[in-house]
Amino acid sequence: MDVKKLVTYAAIAFVIFYLFTQPQGAASAVRGIFEAIGNGAEALAQFFNSLFV
Repeated sequence: MDVKKLVTYAAIAFVIFYLFTQPQGAASAVRGIFEAIGNGAEALAQFFNSLFV
């Protein structure tokens, strides 16, 4: 078995385990990821606004 596949399966198993044992923590982590993506998109929009205005 390829090491990359093994690491991928282990990561997926950990995520599933974390989801079932700590659902509130998992939801908080997902919320944080989406918040970071939103902040990045907002910063990018501000950059382009200041560039063209």
